[in-house]
Amino acid sequence: MSASTAAAVAPPQRHAARWVILGAICLAQLTVLLDNTVLTVAIPSLTREMGAATSDIQWMINAYSLVQSGLLLTAGNAADRYGRKKMLATGLVLFGLGSLAAALSQTTGELIAVRAGMGVGGALLMTTTLAVVMQVFDAEERTKAIGIWGAVASLGFAAGPLIGGALLARFWWGSIFLVNLPVAALALVAVVRLVPESKNPAGERPDVVGAVLSTIGMTGVVFAIINGPQHGWTSGWVLVSAPIGLVVLALFALWERRVPYPMLDMHFFGDRRFVGAVTGGILVAFGLGGSIFLLTQHLQLVLGYGPLATGLRMTPLALMVVVLNLTGVGARLLGKVGTPVSIALGMGLLAAGLAAVAVLGAHHYPGMCFGLVLMGTGLALASPAMATAIMSAIPPEKAGVGAGVNGTLAEFGNGLGVAVLGAVLNSRFAALLPAVAAGAASLPDALGRAHGGAQRAEVSHAFASGVHTAQLVGAAAVLAGGLLAAVLLRRAERTDAKQAA
Repeated sequence: MSASTAAAVAPPQRHAARWVILGAICLAQLTVLLDNTVLTVAIPSLTREMGAATSDIQWMINAYSLVQSGLLLTAGNAADRYGRKKMLATGLVLFGLGSLAAALSQTTGELIAVRAGMGVGGALLMTTTLAVVMQVFDAEERTKAIGIWGAVASLGFAAGPLIGGALLARFWWGSIFLVNLPVAALALVAVVRLVPESKNPAGERPDVVGAVLSTIGMTGVVFAIINGPQHGWTSGWVLVSAPIGLVVLALFALWERRVPYPMLDMHFFGDRRFVGAVTGGILVAFGLGGSIFLLTQHLQLVLGYGPLATGLRMTPLALMVVVLNLTGVGARLLGKVGTPVSIALGMGLLAAGLAAVAVLGAHHYPGMCFGLVLMGTGLALASPAMATAIMSAIPPEKAGVGAGVNGTLAEFGNGLGVAVLGAVLNSRFAALLPAVAAGAASLPDALGRAHGGAQRAEVSHAFASGVHTAQLVGAAAVLAGGLLAAVLLRRAERTDAKQAA
């Protein structure tokens, strides 16, 4: 084995400036996170100012998520082979340019297309940040570092709605994308000056065919889910796109089993620890992504809060994650009770929070606030444990690929959550609409067709009922995922113990 290869596969050591490096890469990650959370607050503004229907809004979110999801594994492979610092800097440049183009978009179609392009930069950023954490921290400090890395995600979630609300109160919707530019520029300077270069000279070359297949497959499936309520579940939109998506995903799995340099080694799925963490990761992102999509609309369109007030009222969730992770609560709990219990407890609390928001927060904010606190506590406990489980199941020299897997789960789960829970909302909303508003594509459209206070109240009640039903569906999915993930992880630990004995 050559010296360079030996260095590539050696266990990560503590870097002298590791905490400063963590700050730099967290700033880079914050660039992506601010964009996604700011966009959710702007949904009503985009609906009014651009005439966007609910399906348009979903594609503004999902176009980015689907492109990023399809490219994350390839981006991870490229980072491992060509250099994680280099790919991180490239991602920041691409994301900044995409943000500028988004701010200048004139139509919903242009904005959707630009958002898809931004997914390329987002893929490079999300894979390289976590891969660098794995390289500069050893096993003893890694869980705490991942917890802080995850806390920054929540900080972006908390800051995004506040910044977005303040901007939308004074400027046009395009300002929510311009806010990314100074953050991206500062992050780029920090990355270039502070982050060390790391790569695996023996890394596998990017799997272009796999990237294309995974992107087409996921796009087809989610396209069907989004368009089902609008065009009908037996319409050509669904009957064509859904089978194509499923068939292409099956081809992707077959290709990955046979290609010499797979973007996703399918043998990982024989590891129960990996499968358990994957299951939990998808369903946490599913419940959280769909819930945020619903909450921002519920607070503004049903409870009547403005964008800034909406941002303020959603901060309890993020603040709980930030406080618990920065104080190391999640890392200490993981060390004491183990991964299965941490994930089961965290996802159980997240599910309880989703249910509390649906039941207690339908008409008043205090009940919603209680649910958000439960959701934040659950995320703080479950997310670092799942990321650690996924990354520990993948060799250190493939840290970029491991980060790609983790990011793919988050983005695919988030996109699927928005699509599925949005579909539940739309179906319930359409079923309960009064006859005068039948066929409306959004709540503002339905309210515009209503005549008099009684009909407008019926429309608002139909929307609130749709949100309530969708939140309960999300809660059930998260709870089931938590139990399944815990069982699989516990069995994996017992198998490992038997083999060690």
